[in-house]
Amino acid sequence: MDQNLELCPNKLVAYLKKPAEDFTKADIIKFVKGNGIKMLNFRYVGGDGRLKTLNFVINSMKHLDDILTYGERVDGSSLFTFIEATSSDLYVFPRYKTAFVNPFEETPTLDILCAFFTSEGKPLEGSPSHIVKKAHDVLKAKTGFTMEAMGELEYYLFSEVDTIYPIIEQKGYHESHPFSKWGAIRQEAMKVISEMGCHIKYGHAEVGNIINEATEMVQHEIEFRPINIEDAADELVLAKWAIREIAYKYNLEVTFAPKIMIGQAGSGLHIHMRLMKDGKNAIADKKGLTDTAKKLISGLLDMAPSLTAFGNTVPTSYLRLVPHQEAPTRICWGERNRSVLVRIPLGWLGADNLIYEANPNEPKDRNRNIVNNQTMEIRNADGSANVHQLIAGLAVAALHGFEMKNSVKFADKLHISGKEASAVKDLNELPASCWDSADELEKARSVYEKYEIFPKGMISRIIKDLKSYEDKDLNKKIQGNYKILKKLINDYIHCG
Repeated sequence: MDQNLELCPNKLVAYLKKPAEDFTKADIIKFVKGNGIKMLNFRYVGGDGRLKTLNFVINSMKHLDDILTYGERVDGSSLFTFIEATSSDLYVFPRYKTAFVNPFEETPTLDILCAFFTSEGKPLEGSPSHIVKKAHDVLKAKTGFTMEAMGELEYYLFSEVDTIYPIIEQKGYHESHPFSKWGAIRQEAMKVISEMGCHIKYGHAEVGNIINEATEMVQHEIEFRPINIEDAADELVLAKWAIREIAYKYNLEVTFAPKIMIGQAGSGLHIHMRLMKDGKNAIADKKGLTDTAKKLISGLLDMAPSLTAFGNTVPTSYLRLVPHQEAPTRICWGERNRSVLVRIPLGWLGADNLIYEANPNEPKDRNRNIVNNQTMEIRNADGSANVHQLIAGLAVAALHGFEMKNSVKFADKLHISGKEASAVKDLNELPASCWDSADELEKARSVYEKYEIFPKGMISRIIKDLKSYEDKDLNKKIQGNYKILKKLINDYIHCG
């Protein structure tokens, strides 16, 4: 077996002894026959960004072959608001590389993510996975760079207050059991998500510890590894589904909501990105950030107000995006600064001696390559995000940065160093409500519709949906009104 596959937790990869990208229909059938698989689930992401399911009982090899060869038809009007009921049929077709053993079913079951196709057999222009693919294809064609991304998925688990080791509010960062709760749930989720083929970097307890009457609310985070943006989007949706399933199994409530209590840490969905060319990271070199990186930063910052339409999609999103907290409000960037919108974290360049500093007896390796794990992180999005729309939007913003005039100078102008972003004057701000976000998307819609990446009807629908909340000046209206605030938070506790 390829050494790169030896530790892969995906059961199909281990059984077939080949990477998932190389799976064929014959491989899927071989695995089904060799592992007693009795059921098959088609999975796909609807217009609301959530994972959907179609169940099959496998009743013969011919039946299985037919499913994998022809796919199935579904009602598109029930999955996407832009599809009319008068002509709603769509095909869903399995993408073999996404197959995984369902970790929750008692009956041996195989799940496969699907793509949507029209009655003419063409990709559905507004389907989540196709929008990301279109955005990435155009970015690659216009710039020569591929884009990789990874998410930081934050969430809270609710349980009764532990009277023996009560949590300490806002002191949960990287805490261990018993001072942090439900790390075992996080670890089980990490195991399951990895077996589903997702690429996890690590998990840990996060800052947010909240005690509200008899309830402890404990925040956790699972962070992923950089992969191509099409797969990165799929992985985040799968992970949210898996975390909810595991929490439900233990009779726990989990939420990815952006804000569950004023004055306490909210949950973000920070997205890290990098641009690659010929297998090399193009956003940094030995001298630091490259002009390529600054063009990407410029695109992100210039499009930031409208990106909230994909990444901050409920009124409580804007209870998190307030000044003087870690969630950003000002449009700027900087190194290692958690108050900025686009942060440049440590990337290991210039720190290749750590192994010897920590381990003096480690033999020196003169042939060891210098690691370049540099990424850049956009910090405004939260758990309400429509993940595929958000990541496609980030790719559009990246291309916009390359097409902007004087983009490097634009980035330099918005760089801040060693300062709290909310204290810097003359910086533009992110929208303060879904209503404002819709206005920003309307202003920028031509950029998203350029190259026919986002369909015009989809942009119009997103604007309409955001406006329907009628939340303009919401922060002022609810200030001091606990009853309205509590209802608002409860209304969106299970968003995304």
